[in-house]
Amino acid sequence: MTTKVLQDALRRVEAWPEAAQVELAEIALEIEAGLATGTYHATPKELEGIDRGLKAADEGRFATDDQVKQVFQKLRPA
Repeated sequence: MTTKVLQDALRRVEAWPEAAQVELAEIALEIEAGLATGTYHATPKELEGIDRGLKAADEGRFATDDQVKQVFQKLRPA
């Protein structure tokens, strides 16, 4: 990620609700702590999400190309 991309993202974050900004800050601090030790430890919530994803993969449940395209169109700024 370039500095410009990060700066643009942080400018948009300023308009987020305070709770969302706090959550992002907590995530950033967790990532930084992992970088300092060289090891990242997922939170219990993240581990639950990983388990759900692995179970879905084991069951053959994947998003279609069209579903992925729709999500990217929704989330990418115009």
